[in-house]
Amino acid sequence: MTTFALRTASPAKTKAEAVVVGVLTDGTLAPGGEAVGEAYGRKLSGLLATLGLKGRPGEVAKVPTAKVIASPLLVLVGLGDEATPDAVRRAAGNAARAVTNAASVALALPADSPALVRAVVEGWRLGGYTFTSYKSKPGTPTTPAEVVLLTPAARRADVAAAVEPAQVVVDGVVGTRDWVNTPPADLTPPAFADAIGAAVKAANKDLPAGGRIKVDVLDEQRLDELGCGGLLAVGSGSAAPPRLVELTYAPKGAVAHVALVGKGITFDSGGLWIKPAASMATMKEDMAGAAAVVQATIAVARLGLPVRVSAFAALAENMVGAASMRPGDVLTTYAGTTVEVTNTDAEGRLVLADALGRAVEREPDVLVDIATLTGHMVLALGDKMAGVLGDDDVVAEVLAAGEAAGEDAWPMPIPEFYDERIRSSKVADLAQYDGIRWGGGIFAAAFLREFTGGLPWAHLDIAGPTFNKGGANGHVAPGATGYGVGTLVELVRARAAAAPSVPS
Repeated sequence: MTTFALRTASPAKTKAEAVVVGVLTDGTLAPGGEAVGEAYGRKLSGLLATLGLKGRPGEVAKVPTAKVIASPLLVLVGLGDEATPDAVRRAAGNAARAVTNAASVALALPADSPALVRAVVEGWRLGGYTFTSYKSKPGTPTTPAEVVLLTPAARRADVAAAVEPAQVVVDGVVGTRDWVNTPPADLTPPAFADAIGAAVKAANKDLPAGGRIKVDVLDEQRLDELGCGGLLAVGSGSAAPPRLVELTYAPKGAVAHVALVGKGITFDSGGLWIKPAASMATMKEDMAGAAAVVQATIAVARLGLPVRVSAFAALAENMVGAASMRPGDVLTTYAGTTVEVTNTDAEGRLVLADALGRAVEREPDVLVDIATLTGHMVLALGDKMAGVLGDDDVVAEVLAAGEAAGEDAWPMPIPEFYDERIRSSKVADLAQYDGIRWGGGIFAAAFLREFTGGLPWAHLDIAGPTFNKGGANGHVAPGATGYGVGTLVELVRARAAAAPSVPS
């Protein structure tokens, strides 16, 4: 893991092999890089013009300094109009990929507040992320072991204290990316449950006894005893049986209780409604919600936040087999509600129904589920933004958490007339799917709401932003993005901060 040191040194005098500064669209260097601008003087504008650098997000240029400054290499990254945390995060990610084979790097990006320091740390580490576990020759890491953040605020306690929490959140995002990028044959539901157990065990080694995470893995026999018809039906066509992994983080003096539920379809063939080949190519991503829930819980525990977290990862593989669920089947969920199956490719809501039923029994203050649930939400919002649905107050809370984490989301409604649609089955309590093309993402949320027990609730549909099918962009690498970890951690952090006091 890359370590970060904060120093007040001048970026013009640092002898690091590369120094990174930001460029704004007005042609000036961003805060943090003033000394470099002074060293270049009037030559700076000509240099930027020669490079064609206009300070736009995504722009990167590497310039040999010819001893104008002490470092031999100057890396210029575009920030846009303003050095916001989001802009700095993206720029740091672009810089991380541009600086290769440097033993030492100094980042002179805007970093005079905790939010900006966090953005630099997150951007650098996430932008430099690669998944090489299956490369026969992965090569050697090109990122330096230590990166220096140059900021005049380096000695401020609040600024220095922002580095470690940022590292913890990044660890969670990286862990999520690794799981989602893993080939589905190697991350079946039982294997994923084992991986979760191993991750929690490793985290618990560094946690105080009273703040450790407990893990309970419910196998297919236990799921059958409990009546978890959704998980069992979805997993019935696979040789790898389903699992429900339940995590409990209950620190002494907890001031709030949050339940997190994640969809964990380790591969989605569509079942008997088999997907087109092109749509199936990245369906290893369909467990990203469960991965985010687990990694967020670990991060909350590592941060020592005084909030109880009950987390549920509903794991199944939706495959075609002799025992696959069929359209027309009726299943009974853990809550006792019956559901008519009409589309075996709308399986996520079925496993979430069981997990939500389990979560409700814990009586949390708020219930949040996260899932790569519907292609409809991608059609509505694109592939970089999640949809958030549920109770207005909780939706607002999730949106605020996403903004703090730098994860884009947008509120969506659940109109009353969707109640009629989800109750359109002639043979069961609920219809899993009604065949109407329009509003499928909203239909899915309305269906899930039936299993929330009336608790304050929000649903995140992350089908769009969870997997980057294009090239690297800012701090977002190709493949799994780890979306959701930051939002969930910020949600818990906000709950802790809003509590009046910690009970004695």
